[in-house]
Formats: sequence, structure tokens, C-alpha cells
Amino acid sequence: MPQLDITTFSSQIFWLVASFTLLLLIMWRISVPKISDTLEARQKRIDDNLLRAEELKKDAEAAMENYKASLEQAHQEAQNIVIEAGVKLANETQIREAKLNDMLSNRVLESEKNIEKAMNDAITQVRESAIEVSISAVERLIGERPNNDDARAAVDVVIDNSGQAG
Repeated sequence: MPQLDITTFSSQIFWLVASFTLLLLIMWRISVPKISDTLEARQKRIDDNLLRAEELKKDAEAAMENYKASLEQAHQEAQNIVIEAGVKLANETQIREAKLNDMLSNRVLESEKNIEKAMNDAITQVRESAIEVSISAVERLIGERPNNDDARAAVDVVIDNSGQAG
């Protein structure tokens, strides 16, 4: 093998050192800076993505807080609406009850007036009938027709006496 020949060792060592130095210079000046720049760019992109993710997380948390606040406000508004509706319904119910009570009171008064009128009419008819019966009875008993005013006075005395006895 020619690599193991001692006479060519010095030239091999020279070319080894020259090749190694050239490769070292190429790596040091070209490849390593490109790799380093690539790694730095990658790290910067990762850091930027992490910062953006953190900002998005903060935005999402803020949006969640706004959502919760809006939801709480909506619940509060709904509760207020329900309370207002209950109060309004209670007020309307009281107004309707008052109107109904007034209407029923008016009907009761009207009915009492009608009953009183009917009773007065009945009493008047009974009185008139009693006067006619008493006139007929006196006329049959004594043969003469009594005076209407006297018969009315006698019936009134009997009615007054029966009202005081009862």
C-alpha cells in the first residue's frame, strides 16, 4: 500500500496539514457561520413564536374574562328583568283586584238596592192587599163599605204592632 511507504510520509503529512487547514478554514469561515446563523434564526423564530403564543394566551384569557363578565352581566340583567316583571305583575294584579273589588261592591250595592226595592214593593203590595181584604171583610161583616183612609190607618197600626212585637 502506498500510504504506508515511508518515503512519501512527509508529502502525505504536508498534504494532510494543508487539507486539514483548508477544510478548517472553510468550516471556520463558511460552514460554521452559516450553521450558527441558521441556529440563531431558528432560535429567534422559536422565541418569537413563544412570545406570540404568550400574547395570544393573554388575549385569550382577556377574552375569557370579558366573556365571563358579559355572561354575568347578562345573568344580572335577566334577573333584574324577572324582578321587574314580577313587580309589574304584582302591581297589575293589585290594580285588577281593586277594580274587581270595586265592581263587586257596586254589584252588591245594586243588588241590595234591588232587594230593598223588591221588599218595599212586596210590602206595599201586601199592605194594599191587606187593605182590600180588610175593607171586604168589614163590608161583609157590617154590610157597609168602610172609608179607605180608616182601613189604611187600621192596617198600618197592625203592621206597626207586628213589627214591634217581632
